[in-house]
Amino acid sequence: MKLQPDKSNAPTINAYGLGWIEVNGVRFEASLFVSSLPDCPPSPWGTSQFEALQASHFEMLEELGAELIIFGSGHQLRFAKPQWLRTLMARGIGVETMDSAAACRTYNILASEGRKVIAVILVEP
Repeated sequence: MKLQPDKSNAPTINAYGLGWIEVNGVRFEASLFVSSLPDCPPSPWGTSQFEALQASHFEMLEELGAELIIFGSGHQLRFAKPQWLRTLMARGIGVETMDSAAACRTYNILASEGRKVIAVILVEP
């Protein structure tokens, strides 16, 4: 019986700290999204402040083909406003909110299982 999961080709979040995140050994110092979907490398997400978020930040993710989006809201848990998520929910894309450290861990687990997941990580200065 096989006990180890198959190796995923998805990017792995290696580490996370105040003002930075490391994906596949590359350190980023700005908010970004990381995806387990093919041909979707880690990309900037546009803001480092929760207060500056708008629906457009989330709408840009809807065409990528994820079944679940994990929103890492920074160092503390802050929920996205429902109007920011309206188009995602209308398309049947699940959205889970957690602090950024928990979002990094959860993304790695789901991506290793082969799930179509995007982690949107708010990296605060």
